[in-house]
Amino acid sequence: MIPSLPLLKILPIESLILHEDHDMQRTLPLVERLRAQGIIRNPPIVMPLNDGTNRHMVLDGANRVTSLREMEFPHIVAQVVEASNPHVNLQTWNHVVWGMSVKTLAASLRKVKNIELVKVDTRKSLDAPKYVPMQVRFPDGSFFIMKETPSDLATHIQTMHNVVNAYKTRASLDRTSQTLIDTFKKIYPDLTALVIFPHFKIKTVLKLASQNILLPTGITRFTVSPRALHLNYPLHELSSAKPLEYKQAYLDQWIEERVKKKGVRLYSEATFLFDE
Repeated sequence: MIPSLPLLKILPIESLILHEDHDMQRTLPLVERLRAQGIIRNPPIVMPLNDGTNRHMVLDGANRVTSLREMEFPHIVAQVVEASNPHVNLQTWNHVVWGMSVKTLAASLRKVKNIELVKVDTRKSLDAPKYVPMQVRFPDGSFFIMKETPSDLATHIQTMHNVVNAYKTRASLDRTSQTLIDTFKKIYPDLTALVIFPHFKIKTVLKLASQNILLPTGITRFTVSPRALHLNYPLHELSSAKPLEYKQAYLDQWIEERVKKKGVRLYSEATFLFDE
């Protein structure tokens, strides 16, 4: 017995907005793959802004949204979740940086406007800043906070961009939820640093996106349960000039047929996929 399915809707692609920077270099290969496969495998997850504009913020799937936009698709299929949903969570990704000298990164960070690199003595308490500060840990064990000049939220976000820009095109990076650097010393022989970002609330990210203020790339991680995966929806149904109402009715019927044929399965346990 399958409980309530995730809410899947056909939406105008122009109504979707991103909440963080997107790397266009990742779009072109996906465009080619989508054209070759003819399906959208995993639908993006979106959240209504609830500001009367009928816009939706993309939580996951920015590459798919951007690729279909580049292909001039009028519509997209997406999983819609509400901000009030208790099974929607926002976590923070930190950046493991490697392939850049520690000295070069430290010097670049000291040049970032509105911040001061302050070495932390973990034996002493710190005065609470207006915003939770970004932090950086180096392989030698040294630990710094990036103390910001008091500012408004938009300036705070721009400062975060400036920090990420100090290394994102000059080094390699991976995302991690870890906050201690020792774990990575054996994995990355040329480890540079671990950059730690503050946590954001969902309502804050929604507000920023509605004002077209984007977060730096790769620092937010939205988790949703249940998640619609391996939908494998035909792209030709999205690219046609048929009206949205027709496409939504077709999608609903398409899903109903798969349920009847027992082609939909709920995995309630934690699952590892080895075909990604």
